[in-house]
Amino acid sequence: MFIFVSSRGRKKTLTTVQGLRKEFSYEKILKDLKTDFCCNGNVVQDKELGKVIQLHGDQRKNISQFLINADLSRRIRS
Repeated sequence: MFIFVSSRGRKKTLTTVQGLRKEFSYEKILKDLKTDFCCNGNVVQDKELGKVIQLHGDQRKNISQFLINADLSRRIRS
């Protein structure tokens, strides 16, 4: 599982989560992430990366803690 941040402009950032198992419901995970962190986001189908979750802002620490607490992942690379 990979979590990385990319720039959307000068001050805006976008956090991307890649590598979740296919049996997970990306939409339900996204809904929980958005309500917990008070940010916007969406699920995107990328040609190279497959299905990824994108959240606005730098949410790396929050997402890693959420995924570990929810038992969705044990190893996370940022």
